[in-house]
Amino acid sequence: MRSLERLLRPRTVAVIGGGSWCRNVLRECRKAGFEGDLWPIHPSREEIDGCRAYATVEDLPAAPDAVFIGVNRHVTVEIVRSLSRLGAGGAICFASGFSEAIRELADGADLQAALIEAAGEMPILGPNCYGFLNALDGAALWPDQHGLTPVDRGVAIIAQSSNIALNLTMQTRGLPIAYLMTAGNQAQTGLSAIGSALLDDDRVTAIGLHIEGLDDLAAFEAFARKAHALGKPVVAVKVGRSEAAQAATVSHTAALAGSTAGSDALFNRLGIARVGSLTALLETLKLVHVAGPLPSTNIVSMSCSGGEASLIADTAVGRQITFPPLVPAQRSALSEALGPKVALANPLDYHTYIWGDGEAMTRCYTAMMQADIALGIVILDIPRMDRCDPEDWLKVIEPVEAAMKASGKPMAILSSLPETMPETFAADLMKRGLVPLCGLDDALTAIEAAAFLARPLSPEPIRVPRAVADPRLLSEHEAKALLQKHGLKVPASAFAEGPEAAARAAEDIGYPVVLKGTGIAHKTEAGAVALNLQSACEVHSAASGMPASSFLVEEMITASLGELLVGIVRDPAHGYVLTLAAGGILTELLEDSTSLIVPAGEDEIKKALENLKIGRVLTGYRGKPPCDLGAIVEAVQAVQAFVLSAPVEEVEINPLLCGADFAVAADALVRMGGN
Repeated sequence: MRSLERLLRPRTVAVIGGGSWCRNVLRECRKAGFEGDLWPIHPSREEIDGCRAYATVEDLPAAPDAVFIGVNRHVTVEIVRSLSRLGAGGAICFASGFSEAIRELADGADLQAALIEAAGEMPILGPNCYGFLNALDGAALWPDQHGLTPVDRGVAIIAQSSNIALNLTMQTRGLPIAYLMTAGNQAQTGLSAIGSALLDDDRVTAIGLHIEGLDDLAAFEAFARKAHALGKPVVAVKVGRSEAAQAATVSHTAALAGSTAGSDALFNRLGIARVGSLTALLETLKLVHVAGPLPSTNIVSMSCSGGEASLIADTAVGRQITFPPLVPAQRSALSEALGPKVALANPLDYHTYIWGDGEAMTRCYTAMMQADIALGIVILDIPRMDRCDPEDWLKVIEPVEAAMKASGKPMAILSSLPETMPETFAADLMKRGLVPLCGLDDALTAIEAAAFLARPLSPEPIRVPRAVADPRLLSEHEAKALLQKHGLKVPASAFAEGPEAAARAAEDIGYPVVLKGTGIAHKTEAGAVALNLQSACEVHSAASGMPASSFLVEEMITASLGELLVGIVRDPAHGYVLTLAAGGILTELLEDSTSLIVPAGEDEIKKALENLKIGRVLTGYRGKPPCDLGAIVEAVQAVQAFVLSAPVEEVEINPLLCGADFAVAADALVRMGGN
């Protein structure tokens, strides 16, 4: 891996080009307090923005550590070649018009290949990339305005969109951002390599990601495991759908796993907390920067209003957030602090009887923190500082800080509205070791994410999907034969040409039987399935009425208690994605599914099954016996073993019939290549 040390923490910065964006790099470096040398390069100017200019790269006093290249795409390639030859530490390629514009520019891919060749061993960011901001060392290879200020330590954010990165620098939530990086189209140096380099800086506490597409699955796994080993949480916003997963369109599995299921499953496997918005990303980064991962989602909430207590309780409905009931020690201490007029509960409305009494407020907050609590929250909305005097509200801060120190547990001050958490107030809370959280919904999302980040990481490595050459859909008979070799239980069956042969096969298997027309992907919709046939006459009649000339005759599995879908899709971006879902003809309608990354372990599979809505059926529902969960897990592991041994594009068992002592694949679909 190319070292990014010189590029990210430069002592000399060269800027190539004469546009306003290049002058801005010089100005922003000065504004940020960069103490190294600034070397503008321009063929005809002697000076740019107060700095001596050099005509060419070769005229520089030495090989620069970091270079911002702000010229057109064709000239960019030649300059990168010269910088690489000179031994520069790395470069930002600002120009667009490479592979990201392949639909508009026929030469985009070729030019990108030329750029990568020209760079050689020199790292480059981009192209189509704004660059980066290092607020720790004052390096601002950035062609625009931004909102960062110098910090001593903080989080690092990597965004694939330069405009989103710019917007994130303008946050006023008190989050200390140490690095703000853009990756552009990741021609050579991808998000994973950037992230790995940032982890090496001891001043970085956590990493936030805005991801449009992963650069390299194996490299991303290495980055995630390195972050976990160093104890630095990673939080991500992932946008877009996986085109690779959507390429598989035959099975129900493809429909279930073709959106965000693959990335969700991958992030879960790698211990990366996924959130759904930029605001939730910022709030989660704040929480883990101050408090680190939380041991649980057990929280206490305190406010001087019943409305706020009710609102946070309602906002938590449907989440993994828990408000543990008060224990006797809490109740006793609260009664002493609050008196008899306050109803004691969690969330707590402590009214305003003790407002302004620092000692009583401290006792109240400390009492609430005495149980098995991961985080204490005090809801406080600061009035507009341009129109109001916030003095009385600020009296809450010191008691909360005292309660935090007394309990030894993290505490947060939460504003119900982002507007009522002024940036200066948030910054002061951070200095005190308190977490300033903005907005109830984003705050609870952050708590869930921080608790997720405390989970142990699976040691099982990600299996990078192999390429599949000329995939074809196997017949059900072929598919079941292959799966059976890997341990999957299937019904007794026979292949038959014509109705007469089907009737004879049914006699050999024994009744009742199932008859299926072959060569049809969705047999039920085509009228190519007949169940519970009891005689040769019924088999012959059913076969004669089907839109098929060949048939699969199978033993009819009875005493089934539940039906599952077990499917795996090859997703090059995220690995082999295993989907478990309620099975049968209503699979997609029921919307009851979960996805894991292959290979999933026994405990992981069991937990996933139990978390499905149909999981209550599997474990025994309304007096019915439970299904054999061990047999179901064995069936899932057999499907995984098959996928890992063959060039499979997709495989689906639907339904897997589950009984008190069996799990049998009633139908199987396999699409695989010949390699």
